[in-house]
Amino acid sequence: MTISADRGKNKASAHSFDMMRKFAERYAKRTGTYFCIDPTVTNAVIEGLAKHKDELGAPLCPCRYYEDKEAEVKASYWNCPCVPMQERKECHCMLFLTKDNPFVGDKQELEIVDVSYDD
Repeated sequence: MTISADRGKNKASAHSFDMMRKFAERYAKRTGTYFCIDPTVTNAVIEGLAKHKDELGAPLCPCRYYEDKEAEVKASYWNCPCVPMQERKECHCMLFLTKDNPFVGDKQELEIVDVSYDD
């Protein structure tokens, strides 16, 4: 199923967004993690991962600052799922949360919401 909702301007391609959505849902279910209780957080992170997939060829963590994004992609440490997530279930982006996280929701499927802000 392709998500056809209008996600606004300056967004990732619909194909990359849908791929990252499917990945996130499968990964959450496989690891027993859940999305944030605030669906705008989940949508923004998946959008950022998809945009990096479009621009860099890999889903580089969108919640960090990088001096050189291409070098970070090659190093693969911060490519989702990042090493801290794989090793310790620590997700800096708050995409994959464990039950003991105060911001954890009860969903492992994306609820698409608008994360655009009007000036």
